[in-house]
Amino acid sequence: MLMGSNSVVDMIEASSGVHFSGFHMDGLEQRLKIEPPTTSNENMHKQPFVIGVAGGAASGKTTVCDMIIQQLHDQRVVLVNQDSFYHNLTSEELKRVHEYNFDHPDAFDTEKLLSYMDKLKHGQAVDIPNYDFKSYKNSVFPARRVNPSDVIILEGILVFHDPRVRELMNMKIFVDTDADVRLARRIRRDTVEKGRDIGTVLDQYSQFVKPAFDDFILPTKKYADIIIPRGGDNHIAVDLIVQHIRTKLGQHDLCKIYPNLYVIQSTFQIRGMHTLIRDSQTTKHDFVFYSDRLIRLVVEHGLGHLPFTEKQVITPTGSVYIGVDFCKRLCGVSVIRSGESMENALRACCKGIKIGKILIHREGDNGQQLIYEKLPNDISERHVLLLDPILGTGNSAVQAISLLLKKGVPESNIIFLNLISAPQGVHVVCKRFPRIKIVTSEIETGLNEDFRVVPGMGEFGDRYFGTDDDDEGVPPSK
Repeated sequence: MLMGSNSVVDMIEASSGVHFSGFHMDGLEQRLKIEPPTTSNENMHKQPFVIGVAGGAASGKTTVCDMIIQQLHDQRVVLVNQDSFYHNLTSEELKRVHEYNFDHPDAFDTEKLLSYMDKLKHGQAVDIPNYDFKSYKNSVFPARRVNPSDVIILEGILVFHDPRVRELMNMKIFVDTDADVRLARRIRRDTVEKGRDIGTVLDQYSQFVKPAFDDFILPTKKYADIIIPRGGDNHIAVDLIVQHIRTKLGQHDLCKIYPNLYVIQSTFQIRGMHTLIRDSQTTKHDFVFYSDRLIRLVVEHGLGHLPFTEKQVITPTGSVYIGVDFCKRLCGVSVIRSGESMENALRACCKGIKIGKILIHREGDNGQQLIYEKLPNDISERHVLLLDPILGTGNSAVQAISLLLKKGVPESNIIFLNLISAPQGVHVVCKRFPRIKIVTSEIETGLNEDFRVVPGMGEFGDRYFGTDDDDEGVPPSK
């Protein structure tokens, strides 16, 4: 791989020790496909963004949660602790409490946790119990009222253990702290805060805590989207995660409204590439290189939404492999001129694909005029990948899509591929054409007073093709 400079390499590879495997939104997308789109605030709030935070005891989960909540001060965020859902101990269990394993999955009332989370996700307030670790009951202290919120953080040592609980989460974070550090923290906490002698703490650790961590907690690390070494001490990692959460929250809200909007799974590698192409100081060479990489990802994701047919082949070993056959009737259409930057990625993925072109001129803030079009004669019989790296106001997109419909292309046969999309443009296109699909790599903050996408990346065509048009009245990317 050719890299432009050491700083580029550093920016892409550095993640402050964070190991990131991508957000798993597939479950959410599948659920959304069967729900009619809606723009009501009521329905939006029924499905909050759920973040799971797991890790061993004394790993720093609470500190990480507190830091996330503090930095998401402009969001409605609530914290739900798995510790609140311990079973009440029976009289027999109380007599032998020192033999009770509080780190075992059976120690938790997972059914009650699921019930409370279901109510929160559907906009209902709940009264979460406060578990008393002296009487080992949840009826000693008053319950804590938790209201529906935009973000729910579910924290606990075993929140990733039950697949039903994992399914609730839009993001899963595992706090990974060295075992010696966790033991030292546990000794300090249990001796100082709970008045236990160090011998009892060590016996409990060796008999229950460590085996449970090895058997039940550590194996759930594989389900995490993000792994934070050193817990709350890793401030840079938490800062990066909060930035990512803000991005995902914007995407999540729009994906809840529009089941035909798809945002590719984000990783810190993708985030790093976005950082580079948005930097005004990035050289043309690096801008093109990383834009091409991102565009290729968007194209690949878009192709995944095409119809397919089952196909059986014989492998070199003589075995039968049951797979799928690619969609045959396909073409691309680029919106000149920025859209032409996406053609190479499409050709690299689809050998010999036909590509048409549309030129649209902006007139004022809202007017659009079609200047030129050259499309395949049989385009009405094809699935169309519409190419434009920036979805801003949505006006140019509406003009282009309307032309394709006039040419006889079924609305459901159009997949609109963008590098970045402003919420305003998403609303315009999805409301006007609810049966097309939009595939993008990131949702932007919005538009400024000049109708330019922010934070954006400037005039994409000029930066990609190395041109600098200083003529007055040159329209921003639409």
